[in-house]
Amino acid sequence: MYKIVVAGTGYVGLVAGVCFAEVGHQVTCVDIDEKKVDMMKQGISPIYEADLEALMRKNYAAGRLDYTTDYAAAYKNPDAVFIGVGTPEQPDGSANLSYIASVARQIAENIEKDCLVVVKSTVPVGTNDKVEQFIKDFLVNDVKVEVASNPEFLAQGTAVRDTLQAARIIIGTESKWAEEMLMKIYEPFNLPIVSVSRRSAEMIKYASNDFLALKISYMNDIANLCELIGADIQDVARGMSFDQRIGSKFLNAGIGYGGSCFPKDTKALEYLAKQNGYELRTIKAAIDVNTDQKTILYTKASKRLITFNGLKVAVLGLTFKPGTDDLREAPSLENIPLLLAQGADIYAYDPVGMDNFKRKYPAGKNGRGSIQYADKVAEALEGANVCLIFTEWGEIKAVKPEAYKQLMRTPLVYDGRNIYEIKAMKDAGVEYYSIGRK
Repeated sequence: MYKIVVAGTGYVGLVAGVCFAEVGHQVTCVDIDEKKVDMMKQGISPIYEADLEALMRKNYAAGRLDYTTDYAAAYKNPDAVFIGVGTPEQPDGSANLSYIASVARQIAENIEKDCLVVVKSTVPVGTNDKVEQFIKDFLVNDVKVEVASNPEFLAQGTAVRDTLQAARIIIGTESKWAEEMLMKIYEPFNLPIVSVSRRSAEMIKYASNDFLALKISYMNDIANLCELIGADIQDVARGMSFDQRIGSKFLNAGIGYGGSCFPKDTKALEYLAKQNGYELRTIKAAIDVNTDQKTILYTKASKRLITFNGLKVAVLGLTFKPGTDDLREAPSLENIPLLLAQGADIYAYDPVGMDNFKRKYPAGKNGRGSIQYADKVAEALEGANVCLIFTEWGEIKAVKPEAYKQLMRTPLVYDGRNIYEIKAMKDAGVEYYSIGRK
């Protein structure tokens, strides 16, 4: 087993570190935030992720997993350092690599033995070449350091399962030494390993994520056309799903993709193409469709209502998808400012995302409108003039159609996730609008 250090304790870093410990490696996770490190030592995860805390406690108690802010000590003598820090989107769509550069320099200035540095963060093609040179430029001791690419393919809400039961592990290396070490590190996972060059590994990550984003935008585009011509997107998707060339996943129409990956990665790849004098027309189309799709419920409701001013608007779901408290690129962040600007009185409900949302929009008066947070779905719906559904949480899907009729002042529902059967809502006396269904 190997001595591994993981830089960064967000979704990528923390999940990777915990899973490496779970298969038997000795792991130290490095973060600059002392409060966060203390919290993790108590078995409390800084992110909402199924099964993560249980594995944190188990492996910390077993002595295979530790957390520290002392990066100088941590980077002295590991066999491998995995970098899992953020690469946030910059205004021009490019990736901000400053966090990776900071970690690379810290490694260079403290490493005292031969080491493999593995970048798990999503980075533009060619970045790992620069990281390796950057480390060599700042090396203090006469040691061998090589950089490998090992992109992650986890989904928020299922990150632990996606790591321990991954469809494949992608490794990108430029030497037999680096390839063999990564192979041995991942051997206990007993998963298929695809070994390619560094640049190919970097590209596989972008190509995979952007293909899924394109698939989502394609289905949303078809859904919008279905509404105009009287077809049902759910029937269409079901018919498509039997074709093995297409598959059954990512065929659900809705109000667009969000989260930490798809929006950032599509823009980053589009930017990379432009920098190399090429236009990725398919990716540009996916971005454009997704931008419009996020506010399609607001647009539909605006056509039905004279104004939102003074209306009680129930908002069900704030996170970009169920199973996470992540708000990044969530449709709620696009729609709620529009509603507040119109003077709406919003009552929002989300089972895990409200605390994060309150940091952006505290309860109370906000511009022309106001926002309050409901502890239960029924509280948000009570006396509401209109309801917008943004996230298909189980607690929201469990609401019966007749509840909207009973609780709302005007049972007018705009469903961005196609939770309900059209007939069931009609039979319950609800005026119901969804995506891609007449």
